[in-house]
Amino acid sequence: MTTLTPDEIYEYVRARESGARTYATAFGQVLQEGHGARIRDGHGRWYLDCLAAAGTLALGHNHPEVLRRVRAYLESGQVQQALDLTTPAKYEFLSALYARLPGTMADTFRTQFCGPAGADAAEAAVKLFKTATGRRTVLAFHGAYHGMTAGALALTGSLGAKEPVASLMPDVHHLPYPYDYRCPFGLGGEQGVQVGLTYLERLLTDPESGITKPAAVFVEAVQGEGGVIPAPARWLRGLREITARLGIPLVLDEIQAGFGRTGTMWAFEESGIEPDAILVSKAVGGGFPLSLLLYHGQYDAWQPGAHAGTFRGNQIALVAGAAGLEVMEAEGLVGKSAAKGELLGGLLRRLAAAHPQIGDVRGRGLMWGIEIVDPDGPADALGAKPADPERTRRIKRACLDHGLLLETGGRHGAVLRLLPPLVISDEELHEVVGALEKALIDCA
Repeated sequence: MTTLTPDEIYEYVRARESGARTYATAFGQVLQEGHGARIRDGHGRWYLDCLAAAGTLALGHNHPEVLRRVRAYLESGQVQQALDLTTPAKYEFLSALYARLPGTMADTFRTQFCGPAGADAAEAAVKLFKTATGRRTVLAFHGAYHGMTAGALALTGSLGAKEPVASLMPDVHHLPYPYDYRCPFGLGGEQGVQVGLTYLERLLTDPESGITKPAAVFVEAVQGEGGVIPAPARWLRGLREITARLGIPLVLDEIQAGFGRTGTMWAFEESGIEPDAILVSKAVGGGFPLSLLLYHGQYDAWQPGAHAGTFRGNQIALVAGAAGLEVMEAEGLVGKSAAKGELLGGLLRRLAAAHPQIGDVRGRGLMWGIEIVDPDGPADALGAKPADPERTRRIKRACLDHGLLLETGGRHGAVLRLLPPLVISDEELHEVVGALEKALIDCA
């Protein structure tokens, strides 16, 4: 073990890591220990963790059953890496996963194990559906986040990440996403939903639209990095109806919003639709790196080796992932996520009523966004005040001072994002909101 102090460790690593660091810079401490929904820094201070590795740690830090299963596997003599070879660990994982697919998907879907990050699932989906359809165009949405590799970044909405990078994947077009607080059509509500669907259908059927028939449409049922924006169920049903009628594959990115995060096993389930493919990562590996592309077998046009990677189907992650799925069911965490979301949403709305710098509160289950605005700024036609990114940064910093770790996102980085582990208690949720209120008062 090193004899360096936590501050010396932090400075050593900071001086050697790239300028792309994000979370490490914001936290500014050495992360030493974690249990459940709490983490401890190198100086012994504990925090409520509402970042949870960007939603990866659905079971929190060091869940005892996951640790038990991983230890047993490591001591069993079974292989630790196997490329895409068949192993008992892969069978156990797939059996647990397919038992939790809704509708007809368990009977019709196939799986591509991808590289360990979710972005590789997005890359695989682009390749698959271009291969299967013979088309080149791909559609995504304003505010989307699908990863930071070249193809996934092309699908992502954030201009800050894209503008410095030349020659991203061509033939990607972005469409308006139903963001009620700042409706792209200036309408909001049901009218905004209907206009968005009409716009989409006209674009896809107009022979003069300038956009060729797409290989796929990529969408998040709840945008995460885009500012925690849940798509209305009717909009998702309309999107599914239009794409199905026109023969366009629909890909649901469930990397952050899936696995009970929004109060259903999959975020798209609220709408009752069945997509043609699902992108899965983060919580699927039980805290270990794993990503998958799940897709309808009718599109399985790949030849052997069409998508590969050394660490696809990481065996330790498969074991932890199967354990995680079983724990979620045994502890009823999906249903608890929905119930805790009702509690958290109510507490946050009460907070918003007392603090005018909160422009909007939105979310589902244990995935919430608090949009921070300038309460003295001019309102737009729908009553939304200007985003206040500087105040948002100060609130995030003040939250750390009050023992709460969270992250920001959304337009201009003005949305505080809460992604606590699904194992967080009601008492801890009250603590979260209490710390947030103190930070709001500090930054009023």
